[in-house]
Amino acid sequence: MESDIRARRDYQGGQVGSTSSSEANPRAVKWWGWGLESKTYPLDDKPQFWPYLLETLKLAKLNECSRVTIEEVRLPPCRLNDGTLARLKRTVGADVSSEKYDRLTHSLGKSYLDLLNLRRGLIRNPPDAVVYPEDERDVAKLLSFARANRISIVPFAGGSSVVGGVEPIKLRGRKGAVTVDLRRMKSVLDVDAFSLTATVEVGISGPELEDELNKRGFTLGHFPQSFQFSVLGGWIATRSAGQVSTKYGKIEDMVESLTLVSPTGKLGTKAVPASASGPQLKQVLIGSEGTLGVITKAKLRIHRVPAVRRYEGLMFKSFRDGINAIRETIQSGLIPAMMRLSDPDETTVSLMLSSQSATTKLGLWMLERLGYVPSRECVMILGVEGDPTAVKAERQVAVRACKRNGAFAIGKGVGATWLNERFELPYLRDVLLDHCILVDTLETATTWDKLEALHGAMKKSIEEAIAEMGVAGLAFAHVSHAYPDGASIYYTLVAPQVNGKEVQQWLRIKKAATDCIMQNGGTLSHHHGIGKDHTPWIKQELGENGLALLRAMKKQLDPEGIMNPGKLLVSS
Repeated sequence: MESDIRARRDYQGGQVGSTSSSEANPRAVKWWGWGLESKTYPLDDKPQFWPYLLETLKLAKLNECSRVTIEEVRLPPCRLNDGTLARLKRTVGADVSSEKYDRLTHSLGKSYLDLLNLRRGLIRNPPDAVVYPEDERDVAKLLSFARANRISIVPFAGGSSVVGGVEPIKLRGRKGAVTVDLRRMKSVLDVDAFSLTATVEVGISGPELEDELNKRGFTLGHFPQSFQFSVLGGWIATRSAGQVSTKYGKIEDMVESLTLVSPTGKLGTKAVPASASGPQLKQVLIGSEGTLGVITKAKLRIHRVPAVRRYEGLMFKSFRDGINAIRETIQSGLIPAMMRLSDPDETTVSLMLSSQSATTKLGLWMLERLGYVPSRECVMILGVEGDPTAVKAERQVAVRACKRNGAFAIGKGVGATWLNERFELPYLRDVLLDHCILVDTLETATTWDKLEALHGAMKKSIEEAIAEMGVAGLAFAHVSHAYPDGASIYYTLVAPQVNGKEVQQWLRIKKAATDCIMQNGGTLSHHHGIGKDHTPWIKQELGENGLALLRAMKKQLDPEGIMNPGKLLVSS
């Protein structure tokens, strides 16, 4: 029994709970990068990585990019006068801070541009104050005050947005901007073991939520790469996906009901499994990115901690073979937790980031002898978890589909390595930025008939945009989430920064890649959201009537337009 309890509590992945941003001293978390100040991505035992990267990016040597200290950062002065701040504190009754550290750490998210600006100390639009509400009443009082005093409100959860979703935007006619940090609202209010639901305040972090559920033998099953430092409210506001969403669904599938506090009042959706009472209101609120109000709590669909969990690796001779294997498996109706397929370039990068032991080298040599060519081979991580009988059936169907498409099993070690390191890769971005290397990610989804063509078109558009700026770069991808009718593609791009034109370089790449997505049948975002970075394309995604409908809903809930202005919706 004791070992079973330990296994249940370890479900979320070993030590992840110990690095929760809420549990750690906030100042132990990097204000200029990802994660804890005390952590980095170790490369000492990966001797092939730097030589490979230098050759691929055509660099003679690694450059060094410095970053400013927090003492060197100069913030624009607070626009709220002492009298307004004093009235805000009296009215809300919660902690209100206009101190430099709080304003700085709530000024930007974690996108490439955000980190570029943070590392240089270029903070143009910090909030004028940060409010830390303890409950819904504090939130309601804050919004009422902001509405009466023409102050913009930016909801803030974990701050891990990579699309500019938490940066305050200065608008004419506004006295200032206040960020509302929800991380003190983090209680698990109820766990219903009979209906398999949990009612939770949205300021709870991923590790905190999983710890509380695991103690009772349950899991939410939502593990985005930002899991250690992201928060439930952010997941809901951006329609987040987790690494095992193929099995458990995205966050919008996990929310049974929610509560939103808007400037015009409180709005709650009914907690029922399904309804035909008109359009689903909760689906309008999920993904609203703080533009309609502040999501304060949600009733979530939970699962029992899986009794069996197995992750393993397979190697395919081509990306097409791997795509076919995923499609055949998912369309069979038996859904594994994950079928994560890397394209040839990502497979190579993964190998360069491995320790490359003698056993690994021997295995690669044997695969090459069997016709798995390094420039074309693709690795897949296959994961199954749940009830033993179901897991056996799901794995059997998946492995058969993989082998029909030419896969070679490369063992559970690959799966174990991925599980151990799945939350670590964001730390590598800081290492690369230290050496003046641009690194960013973008994602989309499309139907199976368009997937392979979209993958190729995106690679071409990104690498051509990089080359137009006079440097060599690389774009690599994996299929991350699968459905009966299609899948998501997640791209990573790396290139040397163009000195003095770093922002222009990123903008050119972003436009080329996003235009390509829209022209080739992809969605603007599968799980990162819109923020401000994707708003130039939102009309293409939704159409004029769709955009007008969202504007009308915003007018109803936020008539003065104080909620997270400049995000999700473009102006008329």
